[in-house]
Amino acid sequence: MAASIFAAVPRAPPVAVFKLTADFREDGDARKVNLGVGAYRTDEGKPWVLPVVKKVEQMIANDNSLNHEYLPILGLPEFRANASRIALGDDSPAIKENRIGSVQALGGTGALRIGAEFLRRWYNGNNNTATPVYVSSPTWENHNSVFMDAGFKDIRTYHYWDAAKRGLDLQGLLNDMEEAPEFSIFILHACAHNPTGTDPTPDQWKQIAAVMKRRFLFPFFDSAYQGFASGSLDKDAWAVRYFVSEGFEFFCAQSFSKNFGLYNERVGNLTVVGKDADNVQRVLSQMEKIVRTTWSNPPSQGARIVATTLSSPQLFAEWKDNVKTMADRVLLMRSDLRSRLESLGTPGTWSHITEQIGMFSFTGLNPKQVEYMVKEKHIYLMASGRINMCGLTTKNLDYVAQSIHEAVTKIQ
Repeated sequence: MAASIFAAVPRAPPVAVFKLTADFREDGDARKVNLGVGAYRTDEGKPWVLPVVKKVEQMIANDNSLNHEYLPILGLPEFRANASRIALGDDSPAIKENRIGSVQALGGTGALRIGAEFLRRWYNGNNNTATPVYVSSPTWENHNSVFMDAGFKDIRTYHYWDAAKRGLDLQGLLNDMEEAPEFSIFILHACAHNPTGTDPTPDQWKQIAAVMKRRFLFPFFDSAYQGFASGSLDKDAWAVRYFVSEGFEFFCAQSFSKNFGLYNERVGNLTVVGKDADNVQRVLSQMEKIVRTTWSNPPSQGARIVATTLSSPQLFAEWKDNVKTMADRVLLMRSDLRSRLESLGTPGTWSHITEQIGMFSFTGLNPKQVEYMVKEKHIYLMASGRINMCGLTTKNLDYVAQSIHEAVTKIQ
């Protein structure tokens, strides 16, 4: 029998976070805990469908005027407008001056990819694959892959995490920006930095913006956790809105997976802020061409849920309350884990757990300590030491804290 034409295709390594979940499912130990998955869980360890989402889904199901016709290529207009509005703010000068546009995308990843494809084709010359793209060290692993697959050849890292002080390396970050070639693209986490949970303060963001403006660097925000990080939509969008006020042109990829709990609906938006309406419309015309050959038209269900919620004052208020419920549970788990580790006398400082924000915490555990946690304690976390705070519950908190204590005490 002749060999397959695919015989030379190598097997790709599994995606780490999904492999971790698969390993967790196969583990028969009753004590097992999954701190790897990037999704919200209740104190019972269950997924949570937001009450406002259930209500809106019922409204959509009962609306006989809806059909399954194609959406426009750029997406549901009321979704795009409302998504950009919550990122930029009701009183945004960019919205008032009609110099913003947006593209509905397949999640935050799709928004990043459309933005990356556009930038490769039309930014800093035509089809300039040599424009440096900077991602934070560390960052969400998909940032590298998305820009590489869009054709960029020069992906670099900028200093971000200071392992010694378990916080932001602001000076290293600013130095890297000073030394970056003009017109380099910088991927910035709008809030709740993944994986470190460490964000710049407003004053630090001002320093970052000042260098980027002087050095002609392009900001590409990734906003995956607005509202989820602090419980406040406005606080979590501070950096994005400050860059608008400073006159930047930029992109902002938004995801509604976390803050609406719509993980499998793939609801994303790419907000474009330009100098004027004409520039934005020309950009959107090219993005429309990219979308046409990528997914052609986006799906409607998730976008309708978000648009309906954001455009009704009553539903919007309910949603903000739901988001605060999630944010508050994460904040509680942070304070409880820190207090338990400190009361156990676990070596090192643990203040970074409550100083960090959002779904993830960079514990500071090294790979050997992580291996001990997984193999000996059946607690699944990323090799980087990143944990999802939503995986903690009142039932497993003591066990996790004791296990971290043992890992840090026994293994250097």
